[in-house]
Amino acid sequence: MRARQSRPSVARVYSYVLGGRDNYGVDKDLGDYFIEDLPGSEMLAITNRDAVLRAAQVMAESGIRQIIDMGCGLPASVNVHQVVRQSHPDARVVYVDDDPFVVAHGRALLAVDESIVVVEADIRDPGSIEKHADVQRLINFDEPVGILFGITLSFVNDEEDPASVVQYWTDRMPADSQVYLSHFRTGSTRQAIATANKILEAFGRGRFRTDAEILSCFGTLTLDPEGVRPCAQWHIGPADPDQEKPDLTVWEELVVGGLARKQ
Repeated sequence: MRARQSRPSVARVYSYVLGGRDNYGVDKDLGDYFIEDLPGSEMLAITNRDAVLRAAQVMAESGIRQIIDMGCGLPASVNVHQVVRQSHPDARVVYVDDDPFVVAHGRALLAVDESIVVVEADIRDPGSIEKHADVQRLINFDEPVGILFGITLSFVNDEEDPASVVQYWTDRMPADSQVYLSHFRTGSTRQAIATANKILEAFGRGRFRTDAEILSCFGTLTLDPEGVRPCAQWHIGPADPDQEKPDLTVWEELVVGGLARKQ
């Protein structure tokens, strides 16, 4: 645990930027860098989180009753199971994270009944997740499944093949299953480069990727008509025709998401 406290955690920094209090000094220092030295960069976390919840809602409204949230992070004011259960009160949700700190908090606050579990596992090892006893108990791969990858593939190195992680689940899911993924996108501005360098230096892994590289992560899945676009614009609903649409900030351009289904 000490090793984890000596280095910032993706989940804890993310939670801090979103207003959470479960963090250590090293997480706060990094979060404050983004908030104070790169004002506006906190929108990376805010718009990503909002889009993940919208993806969960879209999945639920399409009839999906079982969700796996890969790299769930710390509990927030609104969580995936709460969104899904607005449509399906009996929905089953598996939260996955590799940080014991996150898992302990998740089990205390998210696992409100036997149909919601928090599993400690690494998304880069999908086989261990599939074989986990709680996943075996709750997820029926003969029925449509929804899988969420909220920026987690951004921290999978090229040699670890993020596309193969998605393909593993694609091969096991039945038709009408859905995968949502968001990802940090390569930028060319000074602020974008500073943000990417700081994130990758702090966490020691991962990569911001181009649009083509992000699209390749979906593999054989079929993208929905929204395609891959900035999370701030993804599935936001009809705009008010009388209200001028604001331009995206540099940081809102740096995190994109998309939803795809298995035909």
